[in-house]
Amino acid sequence: MVRGLPCLGNEDQDSVRFRLIMGPILLLVWFSAVSSRDSVDPVDTVTELALRAGRGDKSALTQFIEATQGDVWRFLAHLAGREQADDLTQETYLRVLGALPRFAARSSARTWLLTLARRVWIDSIRHDLARPRKSITQYDDVAAQKPSPDNPNTWSEVIDARTLLDALPAERREAIVLTQVLGYTYEEAARIAGVRIGTIRSRVARARRDLIEGA
Repeated sequence: MVRGLPCLGNEDQDSVRFRLIMGPILLLVWFSAVSSRDSVDPVDTVTELALRAGRGDKSALTQFIEATQGDVWRFLAHLAGREQADDLTQETYLRVLGALPRFAARSSARTWLLTLARRVWIDSIRHDLARPRKSITQYDDVAAQKPSPDNPNTWSEVIDARTLLDALPAERREAIVLTQVLGYTYEEAARIAGVRIGTIRSRVARARRDLIEGA
């Protein structure tokens, strides 16, 4: 429960609660991998790399993988768990190798790539429906680290926030990860998930509500 909030309207108070919940989650993302979105290369450059790689440019392929693997790994880690993220990321790029010659830049390369990653995740669920979600012990390595003196969040708060995220239904978790964690627009998230923008907005709204109620 978030305590000590000023007297606000319900909508404003919910927004504050949501930011307090998402803050530790974003902190976990920061420490878990190097963000490919911190790269100086804009999205159109990544798309150009994909087009060149599809024409057989090996150097462009290497650069494309280096520029995007952070987003792919984090996306899959949030959906499937950290322990599965490495294997699913590898499988995603194996599929990329076969699909790049057909990439026509109808969407950005990042959007196209996360669409492939999502399919890999769905296929993994279909092959192992009985596998339980990962427990909180998978974050013990993160919890064992000492937070920065400038970090206002304790690691217990980080893990509690991540547990809330894990408890969301898969579709809502995917929507909140794409838009609030990885920073994709609603339009981009809708393309990745293969649904309408309104559906993504609805899933994000429901995920926000679930996170606030669970805090």
